[in-house]
Amino acid sequence: MSRTKRKSLLPRLLALLLLLCLAGGGFLYWQQTGIQPETIPVSSSRLPAAFDGLRISLVSDVHCAQFGVDNEALLSAVAAQQPDLIAVTGDLLDRFHPDFSMVEPLARGLAEIAPTYFVTGNHEWAFGTAAVRELKQTLAGCGVTVLSNEYLTLERDGQILVLAGIDDPNGYADQKTLEELTAEIRQDLGDPFILLLAHRNNDYPLYAQCGVDVTLCGHGHGGIIRLPFTDGLLSTDRTLFPDHTAGLYQLSQGQLVVSRGLGNSGPSLRLFNRPHLPLVILQAQ
Repeated sequence: MSRTKRKSLLPRLLALLLLLCLAGGGFLYWQQTGIQPETIPVSSSRLPAAFDGLRISLVSDVHCAQFGVDNEALLSAVAAQQPDLIAVTGDLLDRFHPDFSMVEPLARGLAEIAPTYFVTGNHEWAFGTAAVRELKQTLAGCGVTVLSNEYLTLERDGQILVLAGIDDPNGYADQKTLEELTAEIRQDLGDPFILLLAHRNNDYPLYAQCGVDVTLCGHGHGGIIRLPFTDGLLSTDRTLFPDHTAGLYQLSQGQLVVSRGLGNSGPSLRLFNRPHLPLVILQAQ
């Protein structure tokens, strides 16, 4: 090839390389910011008929992310799901991101859409107990109900559903355990349908052991990088090929719904794993 032809080819190769870099950058940006709603039907023969069709938006692992100004894109996506209630299952904060200014606008926005309930994740406790107490007070002031190893009952047409929530295990050393909480529920109410909000997906054997009907959680980030024929490549503690990281799972007793989460922690990047916004619809069999 002549020197003249090589010179004329070089600008084209550079332009192609630039185009590929821009396309790759745009794809990575979309992977971090493009919210992916998903409808997940969950059927149970134990669900009271009055709660058939209950719609729950599962907001998990925000990690201080901002989807538009004051999270307007996230709020719009939640509102479009027309939820009956909203479950926020921990890691609203991120230990690598000490600016909590996004909390109040998001909390108020969610509470204006539907009754909103919150449980802590491990990243909240990374800031210490005083910060967690302050966060809980802020959320309550915004109209969010905080569930700290406690339960409440929802009532429809004379039937009840128990909504329970547990703090992350990184919380108070002497906190009430799930075993104690579910025993309390059954002592008070017999054998009701229990919908549990928890943070950690990998504690699913405990949820089954305690006989929880449906558990909603996050924490696993979908395995961070999702590859074909896997449930994700990396766990949040960087072990390979984790399980129970996304979607609906049938446990030995009860069912588990796991959000892939919305934000990233620290320097991590999502790949083939966009921010996840499940809409859980309970169905009576």
